[in-house]
Amino acid sequence: MDVRFIGPDRQFSKFSSATIEECVEYCASKRILGVDTETEGFSFITKKMIMFQIGDMDRQYVIDTRFQSIEPLRHVLESKDIVKVFHNAKFDYKFIRAVGICTENVWDTFLVERVIHCGKDNIRFGLAHVVKRYLNKTLSKDVRNQFVGLTGQPFTDSQILYGAKDVVYLLSIVEHQKGKLDEYGLNEVAQLENDAVLAFSDIEFEGLYIDQQEWLKISSEVEVDMRKVEKDMDDVILNDKRFEPFVAKYVQGDLFTTFEDLRKVDVKWSSPKQVLEVFQVLIPELEKVDAKILYKYRKKHDLIPAYMKYKEQAKIVSAYGKAFLENVHPDYKIHTDFTQILNTGRVSSKAPNMQQMPASNRFRNCIKAPEGWVFVSSDYSSQELNVIAYGSQDPVWLEALKESQDLHSVCAALVYGDKWTNAAEDNCAYMKNKSKCNCPEHKSLRTKVKTVNFGLAYGMGPNKLADTIESSLGEAKELIEQYFKVFPNIGNFLTKLEKFGVKYGYARTYPPYNRRRWFSEWFKGIDAEPSLKGIVGTIGRASKNTPIQGASADMTKLALVLIRDFIRETNAPVKIVMTVHDQIDTVCSREYAETWKVKMTELMEEAAIKIIPNGLLKAETNISECWEK
Repeated sequence: MDVRFIGPDRQFSKFSSATIEECVEYCASKRILGVDTETEGFSFITKKMIMFQIGDMDRQYVIDTRFQSIEPLRHVLESKDIVKVFHNAKFDYKFIRAVGICTENVWDTFLVERVIHCGKDNIRFGLAHVVKRYLNKTLSKDVRNQFVGLTGQPFTDSQILYGAKDVVYLLSIVEHQKGKLDEYGLNEVAQLENDAVLAFSDIEFEGLYIDQQEWLKISSEVEVDMRKVEKDMDDVILNDKRFEPFVAKYVQGDLFTTFEDLRKVDVKWSSPKQVLEVFQVLIPELEKVDAKILYKYRKKHDLIPAYMKYKEQAKIVSAYGKAFLENVHPDYKIHTDFTQILNTGRVSSKAPNMQQMPASNRFRNCIKAPEGWVFVSSDYSSQELNVIAYGSQDPVWLEALKESQDLHSVCAALVYGDKWTNAAEDNCAYMKNKSKCNCPEHKSLRTKVKTVNFGLAYGMGPNKLADTIESSLGEAKELIEQYFKVFPNIGNFLTKLEKFGVKYGYARTYPPYNRRRWFSEWFKGIDAEPSLKGIVGTIGRASKNTPIQGASADMTKLALVLIRDFIRETNAPVKIVMTVHDQIDTVCSREYAETWKVKMTELMEEAAIKIIPNGLLKAETNISECWEK
């Protein structure tokens, strides 16, 4: 190793000194560089980068950024011709952006490792684990932890060496990862993730402005609604003799509350244990009170749907109530943290979780565009249904999508036949042009088939279908059987996906990305073991689900890449600020909004054609003053 230090003169150091100009000249001549940072802490908003490391296998530069700016390295970091290798690029990227530099062309060893081992339960992806796995070396936690909280003290030789070694480790890991990508045919999806991480990093860096007063008002309203449901449940306990053991024997009063307003029920509705004891009065065999189990009992007693409603509201109050504002940073924005690769290839977020925001726009509308800017948001219309239609090549589905017909009604008409025809009322819109109608019986039949259509992507079986459409198990089985008689292409497509996963131990998304999801519990011949039927069933369902959800995720990530590239190349007055599943949200200057709306739609549809080349999947783009679903 040839380690060169850029910073204040250091006596008695074993490392030679260098200038930033020497570093720039050396790095600009390379085609791949390892890059790492050390920071005062984890928040790019309140903490600073204190060390920057860059170099190749032959020479490594360690820069004390408390004394030397990395601005001269801008054209190296922003070059699309030089690959910059990071581990967890999002973290370093945001600290680099905080000093005004926008990194391009990265290889993230963390993300590539997740691509290679996606789905495996026993794999860890931290740098120390990856170094140990490929290089059989152990990173020193002691030295790594010394950087947090470090202020003006000079770096020690051990700290400088630690930083320089990270550069070498990263480049060594890349060579091992390239072999794995070639072996599994994962080069394109790895490139997609490496490109997409720049867009996710921009979203995290930009953040979203939130109207805190409006948020508090709405969260208070939801909390009031939740308390009302609690009171309704209390009234049920008080008025039904079967629940007499749960009525308080003694009521503790005070000087400020009338007796009528005192709570007289000895049940804490937030306690699953206590709620279970209440419900066992109605259902003695009940063992748990989670929503999936309670759903099939919801007609047993009014208390059960009331409790389910209470749980939904309590979840909103907990996750998106007043406590949500603890996520607001000193810049008055929320900056979520993405997990870029789940098992299916989809994305999740935390601190705060923006993916599970309530469907109602009440909360979303509290997130505002900056003054002079507007939201321009685009999402795919029936993305997963288009993915299924293309994969199965079902002629009915493809024709319905091509002609902009209401797919769920078209499917229902074929599944129910004469029953559908006879249910048509005068002026039925479906009978005129196969669009969605308002006929009451058609609405009921359409809902049942719509449930099957969307359930296809999740491996829905007859039990779940029966619970969802409130039918008998026999009716649900009959509906599924008839459905696949009418749509054999879809049945064959799903069966093919299922058999592939069970046979080979992994599922794949659509070309050109061919993302893999491994099944950790799989082994060759697992389907011949009767005792493992449950595991085989789980693998089968995931094998049907992953290509559909994963192809959709690949598409949205590509759209993010195309949008970001356009913004950077044209210097458009646009910022990417959020993505939730098939939707991408930007803010742009008000004057540019109409122009950007057209271009954003084009870029979304360009990404769709890469995976679904028939051009049937369209994007819908809207302009608004605040964030909307």
